Amino acid sequence: MSATRCLVTGGSRGIGAAIAGALAERGAVVAVHAGRDRAAAEAVAAALPGTGHVAVVGDLTDPAAAEHVVAAAIEGLSGLDVLVNNAGVFEAHPIDGVDLATWRAAWRRHVDVNLLGPADLAWLHLDHLLERPEGPAGGRMVAVGSRGAYRGEPVTAAYAATKAALHAMTQSLALALAPHGVVATAIAPGFVETDMAREVLDGPAGDAVRAQSPFGRVATPDEVAATVAWLALEAPSWVSGAVLDVNGASYLR
Repeated sequence: MSATRCLVTGGSRGIGAAIAGALAERGAVVAVHAGRDRAAAEAVAAALPGTGHVAVVGDLTDPAAAEHVVAAAIEGLSGLDVLVNNAGVFEAHPIDGVDLATWRAAWRRHVDVNLLGPADLAWLHLDHLLERPEGPAGGRMVAVGSRGAYRGEPVTAAYAATKAALHAMTQSLALALAPHGVVATAIAPGFVETDMAREVLDGPAGDAVRAQSPFGRVATPDEVAATVAWLALEAPSWVSGAVLDVNGASYLR
């Protein structure tokens, strides 16, 4: 049986690098994406277990670059079965602490990165699945959303809104793709112990953040990655449309 071929956006660090590792450990071949830092993507790809992994680079806010990323992944892996839409941006922009121009710019950046980029990639991935000789059945799409979509984020409203839209897009895709045999799911993690979260976790609010979960800690990247790998490679197709909470019971709905 041939290895499952996966594209992980934002795969050069943090959760994305952990997802790439979890997929490779389970026998998949992975295209590790970075927005600009090719060296970082190549380093992650080179360190993955197994062979055949590649690095792909492109700014996903540019539709032409998104096309290039998918094409490079397809060429490097000789096809593409799984898309993991992990790349995202999280930037503070409190409505009572920034001017209108900054507020507008923050919303535009979050929409471009967290929503329009994943939407472009989903279309491009399906286009490939429909055109490949073996047909689309067996293809999967997994999106990395956020619990912030449900609980709200007072200083990052655009982040919460775009992650909520990403969840809704995933569920719409699940309905649209099921007739093709393609599964679409998402996860909604809380705080994860990454470099991006380090400033908060090491700062005065760190203890309060860890206390949000009854486990008294935040997630590790490997815990989130294992969940994504299960959805991408192992979960039954009947999970399609699910948005799975991965937040250590820090937010229940």
